[in-house]
Amino acid sequence: MIAFVKGVVESLSDGQAVIEQSGIGYLTAVPGSVLSRLTVGKEVKLLTYLQVKEDGMTLFGFLTAEERAIFLRLLSVSGVGPKAALSLLTAMTPEQIILAVITGDAISLSRAPGVGKKLAARLTLELKDKLRGEAEAQDLGLSPQASIGTGSGPKQDAIDALTSLGYGRGEAVRAVMEVYVPDLDAEQTIKLALRKLAN
Repeated sequence: MIAFVKGVVESLSDGQAVIEQSGIGYLTAVPGSVLSRLTVGKEVKLLTYLQVKEDGMTLFGFLTAEERAIFLRLLSVSGVGPKAALSLLTAMTPEQIILAVITGDAISLSRAPGVGKKLAARLTLELKDKLRGEAEAQDLGLSPQASIGTGSGPKQDAIDALTSLGYGRGEAVRAVMEVYVPDLDAEQTIKLALRKLAN
């Protein structure tokens, strides 16, 4: 497997980038969120995934480990192909996808072009347990903000506190995710989340 490609951006087109490295141009399929951050003539390092099929090979590129990890998780769901996975990563950040999945928010997922309500519901059903919890998030290489669920820490303590106050788990998770920044303790996180919920 090609782990990454590091070189100069030779050209950009709809959903694709050509990265020149040692005289070879690597045609790489990328989500729109990555495409918008690339500049022709500038050096870039893309973390990649090589898909091998009977009719050919396709190289997919991402700027972060989070993007690649979520892309692979999405592909593990029956009925989800590269086109739908790239569409989701174009419309949403990895953290937003995780939040939508673990809170059962199929509506947000279905807003991505090419992802209908049935497919969005299947995503939440098949990935919910896999993406919940700090251990799983760490295995995926996700950022601290995405690490929620079981375990301990300021984010989890804040979520538990909000649910004990009568808020639904999905509502509590969403509020904490939106306000949490590194170095905040549980008390500060709870106060900010309560303000968010009040608004």
